[in-house]
Amino acid sequence: MGRPQIVIDTNVILAGLWSQLGTSHQLLQRLDEGDFDFHLSVPLVMEYEDVCLRHRAELGLSQRDISVVMDQICAAGQRHEIFYLWRPWLKDAKDDMLLELAVAARCSKIVTFNLRDFTGIDSFGIEAIRPGDFLRQLGETQ
Repeated sequence: MGRPQIVIDTNVILAGLWSQLGTSHQLLQRLDEGDFDFHLSVPLVMEYEDVCLRHRAELGLSQRDISVVMDQICAAGQRHEIFYLWRPWLKDAKDDMLLELAVAARCSKIVTFNLRDFTGIDSFGIEAIRPGDFLRQLGETQ
């Protein structure tokens, strides 16, 4: 079996920047290690940046810090253009954006804290999973 193919929800990116103690931060630290492939689209990166910039004061980061983080995320991820939209599939259009990327990139997982928001994605062969559960699965497969 190959490396897991994942999309990471914005709430995981924000949590990873919020605290260095949690599994979200551990996941971000492993983006470059080659244990999994991480997929991005331009709209998703724009959402990451927008949310992080809005919360930069609480995160204790400057606009420059956020820019550096976004550059690192973009360097680690595999970029995709989305040509087919599945909307509306989920309750939130921003969640549909993640689903569309996961389908286009042939991902098996969307890493998120909002599992209920992704009800029904199993029909695409995609699982919504929390960061800690994903890291545990990753540890079991290595």
